[in-house]
Amino acid sequence: MDEGNTVDDFMSTVLFIECGFGNDSHGQNATKAAVRACRNAIEFNSIPSVRMLVPGGYDNLKLVVHLAVPEKYQEGLDLEQCANVFPYGNVKFVLQNGGMVAPSGVAIEKLGDKNDDMVVVCCSVMVGY
Repeated sequence: MDEGNTVDDFMSTVLFIECGFGNDSHGQNATKAAVRACRNAIEFNSIPSVRMLVPGGYDNLKLVVHLAVPEKYQEGLDLEQCANVFPYGNVKFVLQNGGMVAPSGVAIEKLGDKNDDMVVVCCSVMVGY
């Protein structure tokens, strides 16, 4: 897992891009929302031709994962948990301000709420080598 701002030095060929989003309605947990966004980006896809498209197959597959996370919830974001969503590939994260904070309509202390914020994270996964 790597973290940075550019893809040029990491990936030379982009094959396709998948997008998703995730939210945490209660608990204000950006990691939970980011994991859901990563999973949403890839959960309806299968790439059986990676072995033919990527020199070296799955071992040389690279993923550049852009996460747009509300700035006030970026602290404590666990990128290792996000990386665990991807079953194969070398992962590089690019974190940026974005996503959304919206009202959930209710704060439920039992669910870990500190307020009624719902945290939404957007994800883009560049797949290549």
